[in-house]
Amino acid sequence: MKNVKRIMVAFDLSENATEALRFAAEMAKDLSAEMVVANVINQRDIDAVEKVMRFSSNISVEKYVADQKRDRAEQIEAIIDEVGGGDLSVRIAFRIGVPFAELIAAVADEGADMLVMGAKGRGNLAGVIFGSTAEKVFRRCAVPLVIIRKP
Repeated sequence: MKNVKRIMVAFDLSENATEALRFAAEMAKDLSAEMVVANVINQRDIDAVEKVMRFSSNISVEKYVADQKRDRAEQIEAIIDEVGGGDLSVRIAFRIGVPFAELIAAVADEGADMLVMGAKGRGNLAGVIFGSTAEKVFRRCAVPLVIIRKP
């Protein structure tokens, strides 16, 4: 295995993502690697806020994004401490867009050597027809990808 210096974790605040973060933190400790926690604010949510803006002047995309980044950063930092990653070199990278596409772009932009992400393990018809974020990332990821499923 090549020298892994930067591990990216796709983190959507789910239980599966927490397990992925725990795994990545342990690996980062073992390898003395930096950890980048990537969180994507879904474009679908931005589009919904833009529609609501037509009916209310109290809402703006800029405020929504700022609030999301602040709230998510607090949650991510608490979970990093909870999984024992407080003494690691950790950065949070926020992205806005379609989750799988933003994760692929973030791997390149951040210079990640590996991507770790959780998967719900959907096996239903919708998962087969439409695909999941994990499957789409798997098909396009240019670096080693580790998928963590919660036991």
